[in-house]
Amino acid sequence: MNFKGKRQPVTIPRAAKTLRRTRIQEEKEEQILEAALDVFSASGFRGSTIDQIAEVAGMSKPNLLYYFRTKEAMHRALIDRVLYTWLEPLRAFDAEGNPEEEIRSYIRRKLEMARDFPRESRLFANEVLQGAPHIEDELKGPLKELVDEKAEVIRAWAKSGKITECDPYHLIFSIWSTTQHYADFDVQVRAVLGQEHAGEGRFEDAARFLEQLFIGGLRPDRSER
Repeated sequence: MNFKGKRQPVTIPRAAKTLRRTRIQEEKEEQILEAALDVFSASGFRGSTIDQIAEVAGMSKPNLLYYFRTKEAMHRALIDRVLYTWLEPLRAFDAEGNPEEEIRSYIRRKLEMARDFPRESRLFANEVLQGAPHIEDELKGPLKELVDEKAEVIRAWAKSGKITECDPYHLIFSIWSTTQHYADFDVQVRAVLGQEHAGEGRFEDAARFLEQLFIGGLRPDRSER
């Protein structure tokens, strides 16, 4: 599978409130958000300042504040994008599909995101490590509802004998943690693998191993039937 991600549209900059946004406005908003992503993913929300973001964006602070009035507004726009992107593979989890193929696809799409969106992954991880002050409602609401829905899919597969019985929540958590590790701990992964094995092929190696781990572990033991 080709590990490629697709960026999603960004939400709610101040300039968007104007009746007709120009191409230059849209480009400036994206320029600011790209800079904010660099800063937030490296320093976290609390450790970041508007001055740092303006410097990375290569614009004056007053100019930046025309588009986003506060640090919170930039962070919110990025978090909205990350949540949308991050949950898309789980939304695609199909109850009518073959369980092995659905789990394989989910693992690979999550690794694809770890490879192509490492800054976004660290942004989200930093937010959660700080107690999720800006996304607690989303975690307890839409995220929980989606995970509850997909947990029922996994339970149904187990009940019908398509996979072995397991705790669906911990299965999902385990896939999250093992795939996002390759983004959040990228420096450690490359250091331990060494130069010979730390190239782009490490994601394919990881995909094959995680498929063996999860799909092999979930495959029913037909000898017991």
